[in-house]
Amino acid sequence: MTRRTDDAARLCQHGTVSDTERDPRPYVLWDVDGTLLRNGVNAGGLYGEAIELAIGRPLEHPVPRVHGKTDGQIIWEALDANGLPRDLHSLASAHLDQLSLERHLGGSRREIAPGVVGALRAFDEHGFVNALLTGNSANRTRYKMEGAGLDTRAFDWRHSYFGDTAPLRAEITLRAAAELEGHRLVIIGDTPGDGIGADAAGIPFIAVATGHYTVAELRETGAALVVEDLLSGLPEVLAALVGLPSLDRA
Repeated sequence: MTRRTDDAARLCQHGTVSDTERDPRPYVLWDVDGTLLRNGVNAGGLYGEAIELAIGRPLEHPVPRVHGKTDGQIIWEALDANGLPRDLHSLASAHLDQLSLERHLGGSRREIAPGVVGALRAFDEHGFVNALLTGNSANRTRYKMEGAGLDTRAFDWRHSYFGDTAPLRAEITLRAAAELEGHRLVIIGDTPGDGIGADAAGIPFIAVATGHYTVAELRETGAALVVEDLLSGLPEVLAALVGLPSLDRA
């Protein structure tokens, strides 16, 4: 076990709440790419295309590695790598949303990761709220999920967190921790970046190896639990969640 072995014995309980105090159930905050859905082909290509539309010419340098980063971070890094003004970020982001919509309307489809549908149902039945914590924008998240046939109604969108303007994933995990104060929280993701963001906010992290990284690599993150996928690993995940002390009083 790693430095977060005691994470499975707590789910980040905070103090009083505001808009969520009448529903103090624990929250499972899901990543999207590589976690809920299989990663798409040529993950970085769309970012480069969006920036090229913003500047009206090809990029000199390719988009840096994208796995585990927010949309906001990917665009910031690509602008910096190409010596482009940072005030192009909002325009490039808008193009990224539009390109994603065009792909969606054109029939682009992702695959739901193994065990996800059953896990969503099981978590709900055990009293957890399923919500989102993703590097995507809200629009891109909907396009991807709808294209894959994943029911968007399974998630609490009012208490979901998106990274289209965030320079680091920690920004959205810290916002989630602040806004969901009083609730036990856990993040489910597939990259070391998800773990870093979880660490920054003191939120336990459960890793699934359905994305770019292997079980062995994810064990290096200090995740409270690492599973191959949510089909074979669901019993372990549920045991880690529902076996927590005082969970019913969260």
